[in-house]
Amino acid sequence: MTARAYEPSQLDDETLDFAARVFDYARSGDSAALATLLEQGLPPDLRNHRGDSLLMLASYHGHLQTSQILLAHGADPDLRNQSGQTPLAGAAFKGDLPMIQLLLEHNADVNGTTPDGKTALAIAALFDRVEAIDLLLAHGADPQHRDANGLTPLDAAQRMGALKAAERLLYAS
Repeated sequence: MTARAYEPSQLDDETLDFAARVFDYARSGDSAALATLLEQGLPPDLRNHRGDSLLMLASYHGHLQTSQILLAHGADPDLRNQSGQTPLAGAAFKGDLPMIQLLLEHNADVNGTTPDGKTALAIAALFDRVEAIDLLLAHGADPQHRDANGLTPLDAAQRMGALKAAERLLYAS
């Protein structure tokens, strides 16, 4: 069953205010408020106007407990926003190791790609996040995956001057 999309102009002010508060809870890490709403039936994969899920917002802003609660209530760790980004890609960008671990423990696709074919490993490589690279590799990330431009994570790291990442990936390849 697909959720029906509503345009903001179709919703009353009270509904819009409630939705804004829910997304603020995720963004600010208000775990208690979100847990209560989830227990009352709030869909864990609710998305905002940019397609960001509650999990995307909580994980991107580093709220581990909030992310755990959302995942425990069935949030999809691979749900992409309108830009095609996943929570794992965001955590890799940030180098947030506990968040990466949590998402992987909840079956996030370690080799899932953005629209341009970049994996979380490639994103970690671009930003020289060596510890994130190690964690992703330990969970089966493919160092040979090529993005839409034909670049491996090693190639991407070298082009960005991410020397530590390039060195690590050189030995992983």
